[in-house]
Amino acid sequence: MGVRLLNRTTRSVSPTEAGFELLARLQPALATLDQALDSIAGFRGSPSGTVRINAPRLAAARLVRDILPAMAERFPDVAVDLVVEGKLIDIVSAGFDAGVRLVESIPRDMIAVAFAEEISFFCVASPDYLARFGEPVTPDELKQHRCIGHRVPSGKLYPWEFERAGQPLAIDTSGPVILDDEELMVEAASKGLGVAYVASPAAEAALAEGRLRRILPAWTPAPEKVAIYYPGHRAVPPALRALLDVIKAAR
Repeated sequence: MGVRLLNRTTRSVSPTEAGFELLARLQPALATLDQALDSIAGFRGSPSGTVRINAPRLAAARLVRDILPAMAERFPDVAVDLVVEGKLIDIVSAGFDAGVRLVESIPRDMIAVAFAEEISFFCVASPDYLARFGEPVTPDELKQHRCIGHRVPSGKLYPWEFERAGQPLAIDTSGPVILDDEELMVEAASKGLGVAYVASPAAEAALAEGRLRRILPAWTPAPEKVAIYYPGHRAVPPALRALLDVIKAAR
């Protein structure tokens, strides 16, 4: 073409300004080509291809445990490319077919298909910690306890949310440890480092084994739904449709 489209070094390759301009103009045509290829995939008899999913760690673990085995059995020609990421992103611009998040955080212009299992958020602590420091009776008493902070992907500390008789309450806590991973928060609480506020899937094993106990159960907010979501303004690729069928069948 007589124009430099890429800058190359021994370590990286990146588009030039002309390269970015050409890519921007080609993307609609490439998207149309993808849709055209997807539209004839059904004539092969069974779905095939790759479906790219963006999900936080706990939701990704549920997909691997509960959905992907059935997916591999029913649709062996479909590959699931699962990327674990806590931050809420624009799945369209990032090149994902779908994302998984709490329903209340899903953009309103997306189509959402809820999973069967809901998630609860509650406080937990180890029996040893409670024996040493006592068990709080109200959320306000957490201010006198060692609390394991939760830093969300935006960098902010997550306020602990409670509810009783329909009245919400948010508490800012402090303590000796701040973590950005709920499985680590469960581990820290199990070691007696303090009280943790976590999602139910993260704590279920430790609770069943007796390493943790739920506290403040009367203040637990209503469970929240988790859903896979995808843009509604484009044709659903056969690989994604196959995944949605498996999720719906599991409800």
